[in-house]
Amino acid sequence: MRLEKCWFCSSTIYPGHGIQFVRNDAKIFRFCRSKCHKNFKMKRNPRKVKWTKAYRRLHGKDMTQDSTFEFERKRNRPQRYDRINTEKVLQAIPKISKVKATREKDHITRRLTVGKVNRRKEDRRELEQSISLVKAPSVLKEDATLTLPKQKVTVSYAQTENTPMEE
Repeated sequence: MRLEKCWFCSSTIYPGHGIQFVRNDAKIFRFCRSKCHKNFKMKRNPRKVKWTKAYRRLHGKDMTQDSTFEFERKRNRPQRYDRINTEKVLQAIPKISKVKATREKDHITRRLTVGKVNRRKEDRRELEQSISLVKAPSVLKEDATLTLPKQKVTVSYAQTENTPMEE
């Protein structure tokens, strides 16, 4: 049973599924579903379409280089099995899966820290803008450290043209 990869989204295509397109120069393109085929015909770049594997790899959403992935690769050469070697491999499989799981977990936490920092900045900015809701205005007048510095607002030329003149 031969499993192919979709040219557009890189998902697996099982036998009897998908669409095959052969270009004039005899290059074969295989697609898993009509969605991928239509996007290919619209000349979309798979690296710019968010749901494809290429986009996820390019933008750091998926783990691309990990030594544990090499163990999962398909090898077509026949091998002679040695009992001792087989036992070692079977003992190593749980360790490898544990390492892979921890690396995936670390990868996800590294991605989430950026969002957490951005949310904290946004929360601080919101608190600075609406500090009068948290502290009473009389307390803000007494303690100068709680007040925020005045910010100068500039009016652009385009805004002044569109506003009606007051008389």
